[in-house]
Amino acid sequence: MKCIRTEVIGCGHYLPAKVLTNDDLSKMVETNDEWISTRTGIRSRHIAADDEMTSDQGFKAVQMAMKNANITAEDLDLIVVATATPDNTTPATACKLAGRLGVKSGTPAFDINAACSGFVYALTMVDSMIRLGQIKTAAVIGVETLSRIVDWTDRNTCVLFGDGAGAMIVRASEGEGTAKDTGVLATKIYADGTQTENLYSTGGVALTKTAGFVKMNGKEVFKFAVGAMCEASDYVLNAAQAKIEDVDWLLPHQANSRIIAGVGQKLGISDEKVIITVDHHGNTSAASIPLAFSESVANGKIKKGDLILIPAMGAGFTWGGLLIRL
Repeated sequence: MKCIRTEVIGCGHYLPAKVLTNDDLSKMVETNDEWISTRTGIRSRHIAADDEMTSDQGFKAVQMAMKNANITAEDLDLIVVATATPDNTTPATACKLAGRLGVKSGTPAFDINAACSGFVYALTMVDSMIRLGQIKTAAVIGVETLSRIVDWTDRNTCVLFGDGAGAMIVRASEGEGTAKDTGVLATKIYADGTQTENLYSTGGVALTKTAGFVKMNGKEVFKFAVGAMCEASDYVLNAAQAKIEDVDWLLPHQANSRIIAGVGQKLGISDEKVIITVDHHGNTSAASIPLAFSESVANGKIKKGDLILIPAMGAGFTWGGLLIRL
């Protein structure tokens, strides 16, 4: 039976020019490259310039995505930005991007904050709107300037995070309703609000009038993340009537190499099919999935027709999954 699918027609990414290596960090806090890399798999991350905002990064990523999709701002019916580090409390970063891009007046634009699961949440919402016929073409952006909420004296967290942006342009297309279709085949999102104290920011508008710093109970996050990301993966595979053997690439949220390895092993996916960018991006939260996706398309790893399984988990706790055929 014919159905409406959300097809990815272009993607883009951006990374700030400044690279902060583990050796650089060892001069700032008591740590070293071996300690960081063996525990997290991270060797370097990008850090936004002092005058570089979240909207600046998102703008460059979505410009690249639009160019690759061969569309103009006039073609966009919606802009959604997934971020936990917006430029302003209000207006939404998506609205600022809409203004800079020059989209037509009246085009809806809004932000989503689901932390590291933000892009999965955002694309799930956009997919629903496309399948309902409310929009045809959308820009979905994941972007973070996490360096602004990192305590650079806390070696347990400052080694983990980086800045960056990734974007997708998606458009309504017709499918056959099978797992062989192109586009978003299945989505699923979850949350458990009883876990908020295990991964959070110490600040907020109502709480302290400041952004605060990221704090994390690493053991609890790790213990929850692997099971949650596998749960979401199993759901979207079953919903699309696909099998794990059909998957060409596992592209999980780039939290750290141990979580990524744990998810791959539990799902039974070989290491050769797991996309890893955390080594040179660090954890970029809502940006990590679209950033890794776009980079993998650009370097030829992900190709047209590939089936990509995308699980994520973040503060909230939030988690979810996407199954996409490019």
